[in-house]
Amino acid sequence: MKKMIGLALAATLLASGAARAQQSEIKVGEINSYSSLPAFTEPYRKGMELALKQINDAGGIKGKKLVIISKDDGGKPGDALTAANELVSRDGVVMISGGFLSNVGLALSDFAKQKKVVYLAAEPLTDAIVWSKGNDYTFRLRTSNYMQAAMLAEEAAKLPAKRWATIAPNYEFGQSFVAVFKELLTKKRPDVEFVAEQWPPLGKIDAGPVLQAIDAAKPDAILNATFAGDLVKLVREGNTRGVFKDRAVVSYLTGEPEYLDPLKDETPNGWIVSGYPWYSINTPEHKAFLDAYQQLHKDYPRLGSIVGYSTVMSIAALLKGTDDYSTDGLVKGMKDLKVDTPFGPIVYRAGDHQSTLGAYIGKTALKDGKGVMVDVVFKKGADYLPPEADAAKLRPAN
Repeated sequence: MKKMIGLALAATLLASGAARAQQSEIKVGEINSYSSLPAFTEPYRKGMELALKQINDAGGIKGKKLVIISKDDGGKPGDALTAANELVSRDGVVMISGGFLSNVGLALSDFAKQKKVVYLAAEPLTDAIVWSKGNDYTFRLRTSNYMQAAMLAEEAAKLPAKRWATIAPNYEFGQSFVAVFKELLTKKRPDVEFVAEQWPPLGKIDAGPVLQAIDAAKPDAILNATFAGDLVKLVREGNTRGVFKDRAVVSYLTGEPEYLDPLKDETPNGWIVSGYPWYSINTPEHKAFLDAYQQLHKDYPRLGSIVGYSTVMSIAALLKGTDDYSTDGLVKGMKDLKVDTPFGPIVYRAGDHQSTLGAYIGKTALKDGKGVMVDVVFKKGADYLPPEADAAKLRPAN
């Protein structure tokens, strides 16, 4: 009998201990393509780890420890939905975050709408996530397709090129980026025409036939939106065939270290790119981030590191700014939320739930056998978005 009482008491103590532990922490769910896209998501994880350490070392969220529960979606929308269900129903998170591929982000956004849970889309770039398919519960951190297309189109319009060809992966991200770049460049330069387009499958590019078709159209300039392993294959084959010689190239994301570094001495010269020149940013907020990141990880950051860090800092700013952790309370708190990031202060616009995070634009160059960005300028995100009232009209009626 004493043994049974002892076991019962032990169970009660364990239960009460677990309850106290839960009361002393705030759990947030996070989903990303860790196994399928490690070049971006591993630095992203390291950025999250730094932010989480800084937040909890400074006392957490009003004295409570911030806990991030991460799951891998393998780059598949179905797996992302399974993970989201587990996080919300089993793990009891107050909100979810993350996502890399645009189709995965759209699936998670729809989940957020159906389940009425806040989703902070960290990386997905498609404009649909905040505009044509936007909903009350989804907010997006990353500088969007529209914003970066506007930045790149601004530079492309300065080129003498009139005949353009496009290469982009055949899924939501590539399709939406090419569409908006065409629209914005044509507005600035009504004399341009698009004479060829290639849509290789993501992660499975056959660069020879793609470039042969592009070269046959005799464009003056090429717009490229391939990334990761597809980009390496495209550059290598293009260099071999001389397709890029005497042609301007505008290349989305190519200046991000996770995609530029693998090119090594094959890095093309003079491509206009968006990216992250961590080695040449001298702002106080970036220097503080860079020093802390290198001290913790003994490595240099990638763009994924910035996104992971800023995602967690956004979550912390939200949770510190409200006492109401209900979905309605968090939605209200996200609107016009101000967050300090390594790229400077940003705001999550109430009108369309898009953050004003900016981006760096420059040109590729080879230095000491490695690709770098030169002639770099930082473009403020707010300057490349439609006015909030106009953007709000792009969203579905509630």
